[in-house]
Order: sequence, then C-alpha cells, then structure tokens
Amino acid sequence: MTSRQHPLAYDSFVALAAADPAVVGLILKGSRAHDGMATEHSDHDLYVVVDDGATTELSHLHGHRSAALDIVVLPLAEFRAAGLPGFERYGLARAHVVLDRLDGGTGIARLLAEKGRLDADEAFREAGGLLDAYANSVYRSVKNDRDGQPLAARLDAADSVRLLLELLFTLDRRPRPYNKYLEWELARYPLPGWETEALLEAVERISATGDVAVQRDLFSHVEACARRAGHGEVLDAWGEDLALMRGGAGPAPRPPV
Repeated sequence: MTSRQHPLAYDSFVALAAADPAVVGLILKGSRAHDGMATEHSDHDLYVVVDDGATTELSHLHGHRSAALDIVVLPLAEFRAAGLPGFERYGLARAHVVLDRLDGGTGIARLLAEKGRLDADEAFREAGGLLDAYANSVYRSVKNDRDGQPLAARLDAADSVRLLLELLFTLDRRPRPYNKYLEWELARYPLPGWETEALLEAVERISATGDVAVQRDLFSHVEACARRAGHGEVLDAWGEDLALMRGGAGPAPRPPV
C-alpha cells in the first residue's frame, strides 16, 4: 500500500489498532524509541502483534511504508522469534511498548526484555568465534603495517572495529547496537569494565587511521576481558603471533578494573 492510498498518521493508527481485539501488542522501534534521536525526518516504525489464530483487517497494511509510518503486522508466534537471531534483535530490545494485552499486560514487555539478553551458552559460543575473528583482523592489520601495506592495514583495522564491537556486546550478553545508536547505547548502558569515552576514542582513531599503537593498547584490554570470561584457549591458539598484536612478547595483561 502506498502513502497516497493510506495517508496514515501514527496517532490515528495506534487508536485504530488499539480498538481491534485481535491486536495483543503494539511496539515502537527505531529513532522514535531512542530518546533524543528522532529528527524531523524520522518516521514511526511500528510492530503490530496479532493473537495467534485471530484475524484482523489490519493485516492488509503489513509492509505499509510512508514518510510518517512503517507498519509490520505479524502473529504472536512470529513475533516471539523475531530477531532471534537477526539484525532486528537490537531494535526490538530497545523498543517501546505502546500496547500490551499479553499475559495480563506484561507479556510483550517480557518478550522484548528476552530479546535484549543473550543466553549464557549462546553468548559464550559466539564470543569465542568473534574473539578469534577480531584477533585475526588485528594481526593482519599490524602485519600489513609492518610490511609497508598501509591501505590493507587500514582496511583490516576497520574490519577489526566491527568485530570488536560485536565481541564486547556479546561478552556482556547484549545484541550490538546499530552504528547510529552506539554512542546513545553506551551513554546509557556502559559496557562493564570499559570507560566509554576512551573506548569510543579508540574506535574512532582505529577506524580513521588504523593507528597500530592504539590497536595494540585496545587489544591488550580485550585480551584481559576475554581471558577473564574464559576464552584464554582461543587466544593461546595464536601462539607466538600474540606478541605482534601486543607489541611485545610480554605475558597476558591483567583484566581492566
């Protein structure tokens, strides 16, 4: 449906959906759900959750997109699985509940909270793979810088930042925020053991220049966190190559406080 056919406004649609007994939940995500992030260009991204087996005339609006309102209509069973895994997980984890008729008015909020917390076993498995991939990018970047390949070194450094952020949030059992919301997220929910301003400065420096000294300093903090979380075997598998990433052959660094 086009915006010309259905020039829907957010408030009027919410009232319409709330009056429909088939609707058990309304969820607002995106910029409008992140305090201070909305602009004059921001639309309202709305999930409409319909009780399993129920029918509603709102279903024909699934996929509606306009400058003011984007609508996703789906049954409860599909909503339970939405973003698990997937890029939607962070958006839903930080979404606002507009209407909650599930389980006495707390069910939708509970499902969103579950999307915002990774299972411990799931997080441990994913963190191990992410740590290895992050170390690989740092190693390649530092080695390319040593061998006179500046472009390759910067590209590998940029790759390492993406993997680093995935790793750090996974270690804290949280979905990584979209880049747009990284500073917003860390300002409100800092990563344990990390000073937000220093982390963001390092990420910006590495992304822009591939600075090897900053990469090595950051790697030493990541190594400490990873060992504390039980991922020492992943790092030890790198053997003598760890020295290049650390900038020396010293022992594993102490965990940050």
